[in-house]
Amino acid sequence: MTEPERVIPRRAVAAWILYDLANVIFSMGVISLYFSLFVREKVGPDRADHVYGIITSVAMAAMFVLSPLLGAMTDRARRRMPFLIWATIIACGATALLAHGPFRLSALLFVIANGGYQAGVQFYDSLIPEVTTDSNRGRITGLAVGLGYMGSYIAVGMGLWLKSQHAGEAFPFATYFLMIACAFLLFALPCFVLVKERGNPNPRPIFRWSAVTESVGQTIVTLKSGTQYPGLLRFLLGRVFYTDAINTVISFMTLYTVNVAVSTGLTKAQGELQAQFVLMSAITCAIVGGVFWGFVVDRIGPKRTLNIVLSIWCFDFTLASLVGLLSLPIAGLYMTACIAGLALGGTWAADRTLMLRLSPPDRVGEFYGLYGMVGRFSAISGPLIWASITYLLVERNRRPGLSEEQLATLTAKGEGVAVVALLVMVLISVVILRKVTDEKRDWAALKTM
Repeated sequence: MTEPERVIPRRAVAAWILYDLANVIFSMGVISLYFSLFVREKVGPDRADHVYGIITSVAMAAMFVLSPLLGAMTDRARRRMPFLIWATIIACGATALLAHGPFRLSALLFVIANGGYQAGVQFYDSLIPEVTTDSNRGRITGLAVGLGYMGSYIAVGMGLWLKSQHAGEAFPFATYFLMIACAFLLFALPCFVLVKERGNPNPRPIFRWSAVTESVGQTIVTLKSGTQYPGLLRFLLGRVFYTDAINTVISFMTLYTVNVAVSTGLTKAQGELQAQFVLMSAITCAIVGGVFWGFVVDRIGPKRTLNIVLSIWCFDFTLASLVGLLSLPIAGLYMTACIAGLALGGTWAADRTLMLRLSPPDRVGEFYGLYGMVGRFSAISGPLIWASITYLLVERNRRPGLSEEQLATLTAKGEGVAVVALLVMVLISVVILRKVTDEKRDWAALKTM
């Protein structure tokens, strides 16, 4: 006899979705938009890609090391929610202090804020079984992705309002980052209060050294036991490449747009405004795409959905690279942004659900640790590749006496080559993922193997 599905309070689901919105406020306002502009303001347009890429890689390298340990710790703990709360507090606190003091201090605070944010995403994803059932998991995660991206409107709206209040003056980065921190915390609070965990019936001490060695050992064992968990290792390997490309282009799209805009004769201020509108175009499409792709995941499965989405990304990266390489009008970036937005919602809706399909129910936290670990690794390599390409093609080839427009054109072409490198990564992921299936696993049988 089939056991009836749990009834999950709607307010708990809504609160969990609101945390996704809080996440996007931070990721859009800090990672995708204003911290890169802050770096450009401090180091100059020709060095911004290189410096921002290094800072981002350092931030993600720290999380690459910590991710498996954090996942194992949450599996041992009675509840996961306290981890999410503390990660959020760390992210908000460091964000509130950004742009105060010397540039190196802000770089360090960005690393800390990003660490809290990334850890929070890991803890947040591991709560999916608490707010969804097998029959609605795709719809709920898709809704979270789609509605969560509305946080981008909040992040961009705050920036535009501050610009209007300081017209003709330098942008008040410190004030903006403080506003982002407050908004992040505000929209995260309902999740802390309303999402109720069933709890771990067999909690174990989480701060013993044995927990660390056990975590590392279990990670190694899991990585070696690919035959025990069908498709897991292949999926994780493929995920390295497509998340590398997607996260990198999101992080650098602001700088790319500003350079394309300035190369066409616009001022820096106009270029920064265009960057916000380009990102808003992407997010508008992502909101629609998140909800749409959630239904697609439930109908055809996460793997087929992911295949379709990656094909869309290949086309989009091709178009995006041509804008910089051929000095096409900035309208081309609006087109690529809309396509990217539609694909982005589908990527995460399918990605999360497929990972859950491949993970044993009693080890979700541990496997989401691996899931996060490969994401962190790709977030290290992607910015480094981008930074290296732009350093070789832009910084080393810069000639004295270039006008602002000429320098922007040179930089945009270097960034176009970097986008081609990202396209190659997506193609590699498509090949790797060909043999991964989303068939339901018999975990009881697999445990006896």
